Amino acid sequence: MVVHPNWWGQPPAILTGWIDRVVRPGVAYAFREGDSGEGVPVGLLRARTAVILNTSNTPLAREREAFGDPLDAIWRRCVLDLCGVKDVRRRTFSVVVTSTDAERAAWLAEAEALVADAFPRER
Repeated sequence: MVVHPNWWGQPPAILTGWIDRVVRPGVAYAFREGDSGEGVPVGLLRARTAVILNTSNTPLAREREAFGDPLDAIWRRCVLDLCGVKDVRRRTFSVVVTSTDAERAAWLAEAEALVADAFPRER
């Protein structure tokens, strides 16, 4: 699970730096024998599900209309899919700057339900 704000259409720089250091060949993905790195990697992560929670100060409709959904592309296609994680569940909560206590409480409940659904506890 990853939680971060939408920072100019991408994760904050410190998180991007973490991805650069942790999501590495031989750890998160590998290339097939004979592939020098230009092919499509094989995912090595054992995780099958990921939850990405984002916050934003841009209304969702404007974000999608003006910019598409760059965070979805980054997490789903550029990072997790290439590492073998196929079930990616993402939710953006916005607009944070004008949100009320009630809205934030509802977002927290929604996030809790999303995580519980994605990672059911074994009994």
